[in-house]
Amino acid sequence: MEDAELAALAHAGDRDAFGELVRRYVGQARRVARSVVANEADADDAAQDGFLAALRNLGRYDPTRPFGPWLMRIVANAATDRRRRQKVRAADPLSPQTPFTGTSPDRAAFRRQFRAALEAALAALPERRRIAVVLFDVEGYSHQEIAEVLNVPVGTVRSDVFHARRALRKELAVWEDLKEEIV
Repeated sequence: MEDAELAALAHAGDRDAFGELVRRYVGQARRVARSVVANEADADDAAQDGFLAALRNLGRYDPTRPFGPWLMRIVANAATDRRRRQKVRAADPLSPQTPFTGTSPDRAAFRRQFRAALEAALAALPERRRIAVVLFDVEGYSHQEIAEVLNVPVGTVRSDVFHARRALRKELAVWEDLKEEIV
């Protein structure tokens, strides 16, 4: 069933239809929220806030347009609102347990260090650029869809993705020679 059909059913009160939309978009919503807020728990909460806001506003959804960008805009807004409400935190706690990945402890530690460097580099980006690059490079959204999510012109999205990638390359340049350890 198409997203627009599910949205219409969900708007009419069909809980299963909305559940299917959640299943389809929960991963993307978490990743978009994670690009805005400080940690995974807050990202999950922001994604949930976004889904609840979408459910309340299904009557405003235009079924002639793609559902994903509409939803991701709501999630990005929910994440931004959550981040604004958060108190400044000194540091995110490290997980006491790292799941076994089938790799050596050194490689796992190296990956964690790279992930932390990547997250720090993403966090240093302006919010709109961070969301744009995550939607484009991670989620595979088109420039046009991102423009709709962020409510900016397509050219601005292209520029944001370009500048975000350039900043990330610069910040992560020290990892270039070590990429075999990361993969």
